[in-house]
Amino acid sequence: MKAFIFPGQGSQFIGMGKSLYDSNEAAKQLFEQANSILGFRITDIMFTGTDEQLKQTNVTQPAIFLHSVILAKTMNDFKPDAVAGHSLGEFSALVAAGALSFEDGLRLVAARANAMQKACEINPSTMAAVLNLADDVVEKICSEISETVVPANYNCPGQLVISGTINGINEACEKMKAAGAKRALVLPVGGAFHSPLMEPARVELKAAIENTIFNSPICPIYQNVDAKPHSSIDEIKQNLIAQLTAPVRWTQTVQNMVSDNMTEYVEIGPGKVLQGLVQKIHKETMVSGVN
Repeated sequence: MKAFIFPGQGSQFIGMGKSLYDSNEAAKQLFEQANSILGFRITDIMFTGTDEQLKQTNVTQPAIFLHSVILAKTMNDFKPDAVAGHSLGEFSALVAAGALSFEDGLRLVAARANAMQKACEINPSTMAAVLNLADDVVEKICSEISETVVPANYNCPGQLVISGTINGINEACEKMKAAGAKRALVLPVGGAFHSPLMEPARVELKAAIENTIFNSPICPIYQNVDAKPHSSIDEIKQNLIAQLTAPVRWTQTVQNMVSDNMTEYVEIGPGKVLQGLVQKIHKETMVSGVN
């Protein structure tokens, strides 16, 4: 069985989508439609902009979404048994699976990016990657910090990203290293994504999601909040709303897909970050056969 997986923020690069735009008329029309919906030429930034421009949250998120979704829409063999996306990638997966229209998906992603940017400005915060430390140890250390610090991205065994206040993250990093982490590195991000500090963004996005039409997807989507497959529109919407303040359970998602007999994983979007994570999760769980 085949799962199509969609990357999140951090996979972007200058030039992403340009060859698709130049070589495929249908793709070009979708990119131009996106420029009109967003009210600025995001394609100019994607194709020939600067790294600084592309890494702005209100540009990065719709850019990755567009690259992923337009790739999926122009594939001849997009026939998934399941889909999943890492954080932002969950929106790409929902559009690719027909649960959201291209236009509504893009509007929601733009609203999400803007809401997250505002939340970052309200509560200065950050994230850090913790390497080679067991998940339960990371969780325990986070719980012992007096300021807000929580697990945010369970990327693969031995790679967990934490999220919280700047002082809290700095304190947590020192404790992680003392506990034996190979690295505990503060990341160059704008805020504490997937933490309680994103609550203002969650409230804002909730209103947008509740005012958007969703359809039943063509296949189940494994969602970040509980790592389980969903086809119910109501469940999909509620999990999508909860996603901003809850951790991304990617390790558990892949483990569940393996248990559900997914044997092939096709990454759609910029980069191959998720392929690498899938292979590490498979290796750790001693499951073979990943493509």
